[in-house]
Amino acid sequence: MSYQPGPRNLITDVVGLRVGHAQDARIKTGVTALIGDAPFTAGVHVMGGAPGTRETDLLAPDKLVEEVDALVLSGGSSFGLDAGSGIADALVAAGRGFAVGDVRVPIVPGAILFDLTNGGDKDWGENPYRTLGREAFAAAHQDFDLGSVGAGTGAKTSTFKGGLGSTSLILPSGHTVGAIMAVNAIGSATVGNTAHFWAAPFEIGDEFGGLGPAPAYPPPGTPALKGAAGRNTTIGIVATDATLTQAQCTRLAIAAHDGLARAILPAHTPLDGDLIFAAATGALALQNPVVDTTLLGHAAAICVSRAIARAVFAAKPAPNDTIPCWSSRGV
Repeated sequence: MSYQPGPRNLITDVVGLRVGHAQDARIKTGVTALIGDAPFTAGVHVMGGAPGTRETDLLAPDKLVEEVDALVLSGGSSFGLDAGSGIADALVAAGRGFAVGDVRVPIVPGAILFDLTNGGDKDWGENPYRTLGREAFAAAHQDFDLGSVGAGTGAKTSTFKGGLGSTSLILPSGHTVGAIMAVNAIGSATVGNTAHFWAAPFEIGDEFGGLGPAPAYPPPGTPALKGAAGRNTTIGIVATDATLTQAQCTRLAIAAHDGLARAILPAHTPLDGDLIFAAATGALALQNPVVDTTLLGHAAAICVSRAIARAVFAAKPAPNDTIPCWSSRGV
């Protein structure tokens, strides 16, 4: 039985999750927040050599806090870590957070990508990311845009603009899996100088152009790269409605990285900060933990590959871009 996308083909096909974007076109940057209607279990796995993160240590299976209120993806390099503070402010105002006596402490792990050399005006004065975080929280909805929005606003790859992509799958077990990815890779999501995506074998319908696999592939050799150390990074989240422990969420995040490696060449380099969070709302129990978690990981990897291609496919041109969009190739 083949997997099919959920009704939106977005990570929000996992019931109980919403996504909000906020961006600043002048700066060419933005923030994307995944908000749970209730706290959810989360894990993380980092495979890039230059990550930038917030509160990821809390997601280890041996740590006290087992659930989080939100996950955040942001541009801005280390400046963007402040987006989590804006989301935490908004969660406190909504009465959310880990209870410590009479105080609520929202748990908002996050990751950042480097978009400081993309043609935007970075002379921003006061750090804008806390405000962008609050705006992303306020915008959270089940339906959201793809491409040059949120954390993908100023993203780039070695060949085309990057962006923000999302997909979902419904498994025969009834579980739903989704992914959301902000693509800012040192490598390429397309095969050589062609418009064909490395993720083409996993495409469903024409969700990223329907061109199919490339007719020929370049021989092994030195790939084209953009940027330098710490100036890249593809970050994202996979989510499911399955009931998972923190350890199982961590395994889900590990498996999801296979999808990143299938969709970007090269991936997981010392120059990227590649990271994937995993989230589980716990709405649907596992029937066979070993088999179900294996298939959830497989589906997560497929969703990640497709989401990466959708991100590049949906990117839109903007003033002062330093790299073309996939949609304007050959123009």
